[in-house]
Amino acid sequence: MKLIKSILAGAIVLCSMNILAQNFPDWHQMDQQTLDDSYNNTKAVPESPAMFNAWIERSKVFRMNHSQYLDIAYGPLEREKIDYYSAGPNTPVVIFIHGGFWQARSKNDFAFLAENYLKEGISVAMVGYPLAPQANMDQIVASSEKAVKFISQHISKWGGNPKNVVLSGWSSGGHLSVTSMNGMKVKAVVPISGIFELEPLIGSYLNKNLQMDLAIAQRNSPMLNLPKGTTPIYLFVGGSELSDMRRQSYEFADKLKSSKYPVAFVVIPGKDHYTMLEQFEFPEGAIHSRIVSVIKQKN
Repeated sequence: MKLIKSILAGAIVLCSMNILAQNFPDWHQMDQQTLDDSYNNTKAVPESPAMFNAWIERSKVFRMNHSQYLDIAYGPLEREKIDYYSAGPNTPVVIFIHGGFWQARSKNDFAFLAENYLKEGISVAMVGYPLAPQANMDQIVASSEKAVKFISQHISKWGGNPKNVVLSGWSSGGHLSVTSMNGMKVKAVVPISGIFELEPLIGSYLNKNLQMDLAIAQRNSPMLNLPKGTTPIYLFVGGSELSDMRRQSYEFADKLKSSKYPVAFVVIPGKDHYTMLEQFEFPEGAIHSRIVSVIKQKN
């Protein structure tokens, strides 16, 4: 435990130094097109639609071959469902919350990410949640936390070890991984390329479906509502991501560090918003290896 704390402390110092060296554009001063482009990952990575199509096809095959615990309902809404991919009895678990700017994609699209974890004896729970515009941000945040709480209540029945769980998510799922922390006791939270301050999105193209006003954006922003407790947060962002996407992680890490919260922050050079998922998927990836190392730590 002392070693873990020292590693975390070192990462915090490095994180602070990196933040001070950054100079991000002020989103308040951006015109409409610049603000929209600051959160348009698809435009920034033109090959991303082809990447997603390949992921979806892989996920269809994976789900077909691992169908024991699919679409487990945790609430009355159509998308309030969980997929659980079991690696066997009494196995550690990674909970993953998918991205899509709270208005696109589904848990089904990301099933392919579970394959390598299962090979390593780690079960994976994929969280689905209602999307905008059918649900507002309050409802989306509440549903994802409800999903995590539901998992905590049923994980033993599915064969998972409730004392060895890591909670993660990508993009909007990175945001929801932090807002869902109170759903159960986990060993760590691992947000990937997350969005932690929602106010900039109000003036962007994304808000056509999200329909946030300032109040709902602020109360659902982890940047303004820092987590309590001591569960470590390992923040990851790609060095080649859009500037304001990177700013979100830098500033959230700095806020956590300033509040004495245990946080480690890693920028992965050369990775964009989508290739960051390779870092989560493959055993040699920085995110994957960090998650496995946390799982191997003794409670």
